[in-house]
Amino acid sequence: MTWTEPAARRALRPPADYRLAASVRSLTFSPYDPCARIAAGTFWYATRTPAGPATLALRSGGGDLLAEGYGPGADWVVERADAIAGLRDDLTGFAELAAAHPLVARLAAQHRGRRMPATGQVFPRLLRAIFEQKVTGKEAYRAYAATVRHFGEPAPGPMQPLLLPPGPEVVAAAPYWVFHPFGVEQRRADTLRRAAAVADRLERCADSTEATRRLTAIAGIGPWTAAEVVRIAYGDPDAVSVGDYHVPNTVAWALAGEARGDDARMLALLEPFRGHRGRVCGLLEAAGIQAPKFGPRAPIRSFARF
Repeated sequence: MTWTEPAARRALRPPADYRLAASVRSLTFSPYDPCARIAAGTFWYATRTPAGPATLALRSGGGDLLAEGYGPGADWVVERADAIAGLRDDLTGFAELAAAHPLVARLAAQHRGRRMPATGQVFPRLLRAIFEQKVTGKEAYRAYAATVRHFGEPAPGPMQPLLLPPGPEVVAAAPYWVFHPFGVEQRRADTLRRAAAVADRLERCADSTEATRRLTAIAGIGPWTAAEVVRIAYGDPDAVSVGDYHVPNTVAWALAGEARGDDARMLALLEPFRGHRGRVCGLLEAAGIQAPKFGPRAPIRSFARF
């Protein structure tokens, strides 16, 4: 079966101010992400489900959000389409917290249609996060895209080329030198292979707290990587990427007018927004706020610790 026709459909009713592209953009690595992209107003998302490969298509129309699933896992992705679209995002209490800072209040109003997605899947986001450790965004994307293409399996559905993310079993079985041509040194390759070997246990975590604990127990994975994963897999609005090269400066500049800040200063400034600290960081990113640059130009992405 070619799976060019949707095997499952569902009409969702988002809030009137909902914005699809703003909500799902965090699920794409770049406009050219081989596994997820926005094209002609439709968001295409390829994944592996317990029922098999699937592609989810989300498009707005007539006040509804239409979810269509392709492939053996179509029912699985369509059932979770509201979470993937960010419609399960709980904004309870955020407006009151945002009101405490004029910039955050303004950004919350300007980006009120932006919701945080929750894919319910750990390993696909972990694959990307490990590649992002201690390198620029360009280097990380090259490694990610090359790895996806190396293990390339076409995703079901009419959007082509669209590839499935590699399954953890094939990643765990690959020797570290497979990743070397993609610019991945042995340390990150071994971290990825270790994580892939326990992916089943990671996927069974009940919430972001348990997932963070299990993730950081894996050698080579620290708070930064764990936060990057749980913010997407569980839609955790409080996950802060401690150890990022740029985010502490961005937070210090935006919230206190300080051109530089470390992790401790960032967390202190975010404390009034506890419960939604990651959401605040996301709003600053969505607004394109950056601290002033001094000296040589810094890389555009994070130099995460782990």
